[in-house]
Amino acid sequence: MRGSNLALTLQEKEKAMVSEMVGKLTNACWDKCITGTPGTKFSSSEQTCLTNCAQRYIDMSLIIMKRFQSMH
Repeated sequence: MRGSNLALTLQEKEKAMVSEMVGKLTNACWDKCITGTPGTKFSSSEQTCLTNCAQRYIDMSLIIMKRFQSMH
């Protein structure tokens, strides 16, 4: 595989991983924070919950990635 093709393949894999992470984050945080039928806007408690949930999810993902990297 040529260098430019390899770089493009790696970019596509990264995009897929980010997309998968966003999907998982959305599902997990939605289920945790949105308890009823959402209206046209999130309540302040829902916004706070979603923000905190997303931040914790990202923090944990980074910790897990660092652990895997240190194992190799």
